[in-house]
Order: sequence, then structure tokens, then C-alpha cells
Amino acid sequence: MTTHEPARSPEQRKQDVLTRLEKDADAWIATASSSGEPHLMPLSFVWEHDSLLMCTRSTNPTLRNLESGNRTVQVTLGHTRDVVHITGTATVFPSGELPTASADAFAAKLIWDPRDSGPSYAYFRVVPQRIQAWRELNEIPGRDLMSEGAWLV
Repeated sequence: MTTHEPARSPEQRKQDVLTRLEKDADAWIATASSSGEPHLMPLSFVWEHDSLLMCTRSTNPTLRNLESGNRTVQVTLGHTRDVVHITGTATVFPSGELPTASADAFAAKLIWDPRDSGPSYAYFRVVPQRIQAWRELNEIPGRDLMSEGAWLV
């Protein structure tokens, strides 16, 4: 029989989520086309202004899906025994339209500056609307930490 650590308090889970958002560099993002076809892609991010700033090629299905009008995204961090699941709304910034300070923060954290790669890259920002976090079955109850864009704890 497997034993698990005691469930974390909601406050501890929130702190763990914020730490992961600050320190992690990569996440899985799921989008859907206008016809509902799903697309899953790993992308790098920086947590800035209470949102995830991401960047990808203009030809990437992720960006095409966002530009087609479906701005709801699913983002996950961690592994299956330490999940952060974010449902958010994305806003696309065409090349050159992201504030310089934000592009600088992205480049500093990720040691890659998409601005040096030409206009074939576009940034987008994901504003969380719902955040859930859990490790094991004992953390499924109370896994909602944010709802409708507001922290519950």
C-alpha cells in the first residue's frame, strides 16, 4: 500500500503555485482551432503582471488557434504527482507591440530573445481565470485555488 504525505493547506498550495510560476520555465499549453481540433505544445514562459507571457512562431498552430478567436487556453505545469492546471484567456501581441520591459523580462529569464529572430515570432499573455493544484488523491478536494480570476485563498 502506498502512503502519501498529508494534504497541503490551501495557503501552502497557493504559495507552491506562485513559486512554480516564478521558477519554472516551461509549460504545456492546449488550444483548439475554430473547428474544435485540439493542439498541445510545450512552450517557455515568464510569470509577469499576474499572467504567463509566452512566445511562439507565427506559423505554430497554437498562435493560429489564438488568432482565430478562440482565446481560452489550458496550461499545465509540473508532473502528474504535482499538478498546476490553469484555465486562462490569451491575448496576442503582434511583433513589436509587446512593451519592451516585458520582452526584456522574457529574454532575461529564458536566455533567448525572440526579437532577435525576426517578425516570425509573436508573444501572447495568458491571464489565469481558474487555477487548480494537487499532488495526490487527498488533495483533490479543495484543489481550486482561483476562480473567475480571483484567488480563493
